[in-house]
Amino acid sequence: MCGIVGYVGSGAPGGRPQGVVMSGLARLEYRGYDSAGIAVVTEDTERVAMSKKAGKLVNLEKELAERPLAPGTAAIGHTRWATHGAPTDANAHPHLAAGGRIAIIHNGIIENFAALRAELLDEGVEFLSETDTEVAGHLLAREVDRGLSLADAMRAITRRLEGAFTLLAVDAREPRSVVGARRNSPLVIGLGEGENFLGSDVVAFIEHTRDALELHQDEVVEITPDGVTITDIRGLVVEREPYHVDWDASAAQKGGFATFMEKEIHDQPTAVADTLRGRIDEHGRLQLDGGMIHETILNSIDKIIVVACGTAAYAGLVGRYAIEHWCRIPVEVELAHEFRYRDPVVSVRTLVVAISQSGETMDTIMAVRHAQQQGAPVIAIVNSQGSTIAREADAVLYTRAGPEIAVASTKAFLAQITAVYLLGIYLAELRGNKFPDEIESLLDQLDAIPAKIQRVLDTSEPIRELARTMANERTVLFLGRHVGCPVALEGALKLKELAYIHAEGFAAGELKHGPIALVEEGQPVFIVLPSPRGRESLHSKVISNVQEVRARGARTFVIAEEGDKEAENYAEQVFYVPSAPVLMTPLLSVVPLQLFALELAAAKGYDVDQPRNLAKSVTVE
Repeated sequence: MCGIVGYVGSGAPGGRPQGVVMSGLARLEYRGYDSAGIAVVTEDTERVAMSKKAGKLVNLEKELAERPLAPGTAAIGHTRWATHGAPTDANAHPHLAAGGRIAIIHNGIIENFAALRAELLDEGVEFLSETDTEVAGHLLAREVDRGLSLADAMRAITRRLEGAFTLLAVDAREPRSVVGARRNSPLVIGLGEGENFLGSDVVAFIEHTRDALELHQDEVVEITPDGVTITDIRGLVVEREPYHVDWDASAAQKGGFATFMEKEIHDQPTAVADTLRGRIDEHGRLQLDGGMIHETILNSIDKIIVVACGTAAYAGLVGRYAIEHWCRIPVEVELAHEFRYRDPVVSVRTLVVAISQSGETMDTIMAVRHAQQQGAPVIAIVNSQGSTIAREADAVLYTRAGPEIAVASTKAFLAQITAVYLLGIYLAELRGNKFPDEIESLLDQLDAIPAKIQRVLDTSEPIRELARTMANERTVLFLGRHVGCPVALEGALKLKELAYIHAEGFAAGELKHGPIALVEEGQPVFIVLPSPRGRESLHSKVISNVQEVRARGARTFVIAEEGDKEAENYAEQVFYVPSAPVLMTPLLSVVPLQLFALELAAAKGYDVDQPRNLAKSVTVE
C-alpha cells in the first residue's frame, strides 16, 4: 500500500532525479494508489519544486509535461492510498512545510495526529490538507527552524509519532540529502555509485542497482551522493551489511504478456521450481534459509498455528492437511488480524508459521509479535528478502518466486503452498515421522510438479474460452473437499478480486447444510473433484454433490484428474489436470481457476493488474 521513492545523485543539477523517481513510481503502481506526486530539490534554496495530482500516474505525467519542474539534485515521489482525507490534489503527497522549503511523503497512519494537529493549530500553523502526513511535515519544519539538521529533526519527530509510518523528506537548503524513517512500514535503501536510492520496495530502484540495505524498526537513514548513514532514533550510528537482490529489472516486466498477472500465472512452474531449489544440505537434510530454531524446541512442539491473510491464509489451509498427515501435529490456521484479539492459547510448545508474500503485511507482523511475546517460536514464509517479518521471525523460508506485480496473488500462492510442504517435510524428517526413503519420495513428487503445472498452462485454452462467454454472469459458486476446499475458496476470491462478481467457495459437504439454497436454474458451479484413486477417496461423495446441484438446474464445470472419465457424466464441461499425490493436487487444480478469473475480468474490460479498492501490500491494520 502506497509507493515511496527517494533519490539523490552527484554532479550538476539535471533531470535524472525526476526520471528515477517517476520510473520508480511506475514500478510501484502495483501496490495500489489513488494519487501521485513528486518533489525535486532544485537550485532554489528557499523552495522545492513540486507537482501532484489525484488519480493514476498518467495524470501526474501529463501535469509534468505541461508544467515541467526545474532540474535538481534530489527528489522524492509518492503514490498515495487514501486514509486520512479523500483522494484529491490537495491531499496527495508530497506536502510542503516551512514556506515550501521542506517536502515530506508518508506511508502508514500516524495514530496521534489529532493531538499533534491541535498543538500545531494552537501555534498558528495553517493546514492545507486533511492528512495526518501534513502534521509530520510541520513538526519537521518546527525542528529545522530551531536549528536542527533535517536528519536530526527527523529523529526528533519520530520520537513523538505513534502508529505505523515510513517518512521521506527533503529540504531545499540541503540539496544533497534525502532523509527517511520507518516504523512498522517498509523502507529499503539502494546503493549506487555517486547516487543512492530509497524505496518502499526494491522494485523501485532495481533498474539502477541490485545492492540494497535493510532499514530496521525505528531507524532513520540519510542518503547523499557519497554514502548512507543509518542511526536509531537517538542518533546512534548503526552498521549494516548490504545484500544483493538475485533478480533483475527484466523480472519485473511483462515479458511479452498483455498483463503482469498473465505473466505471473505463466511464471508458476519456475516459481515452484525455484522454491524447491537448493533445499538439501551437504548431509542430505532439508534446510531453511535463515535463522535457527533449535531441534530440541521443534521436537517439543505440540501444536502449529499458521497466521496469514487472504490468499496466504488459503495456502496455510492447504498446508494444514499435509503437515498433519506427515507430522501428526495438530495445525490451526488463523486470520492474522483476528489472532491476537481472541486471546489465543499459545505457549513455548506452539510453533507459529507466518505467511506473507511481502513480509510487510501489518496484520501478520502484529500477530508474529504477539506470538513471540507468549514465548512461541516463529517461522516466516515470505517472498521479500529483508522484509520485516523475515527479520523478526526466528527462522525464515523464502519462497523465491521473484517479484509479483499484479495485486491479485497467483505465483505467490503456489510458492507459499510449496514452502509449507517443505516445512512439513522438514519437520517430519526432524521428528522422525518419516523414514529417509519416504522423505526422498515426497521430494521427488514435488520436483515433478513444475512440469505438470506447465502442462496445465499449455492446455488452458478451453477454460479461457469458457470465461469469455461468462462475462455477464452475476454470481459463481465453487465447491471442493479436503485439499480441494481451499482451492475452491481461492478460486472464488480470484473472481471477486478481478471481475467484481459475487463468488463463494464452500466445502462441498457443507452444501446440503444451507448453501444449496443459492442454487437455481443456470447457476454456474465449479467443482474441484478429488482423484478417484486411493482407498479413502472422496470422489464418489463429491460426485453426489455435483448431482445435487445439477438436479436443481446448475451448470457444472469440473476440475478433474486426467483419466477420470466418470467426471464427464456429471459436468457441462471438464477441465483436466495431470495426476499427482492427493496432498499436492492444489498446485495443479487452482491454475485453471486463476486463468478463468483472469480471462473473465479481461472480457469485462477490467484492469486485472490493479483491481479497484485493492492494494498489493496492506501495511496498516
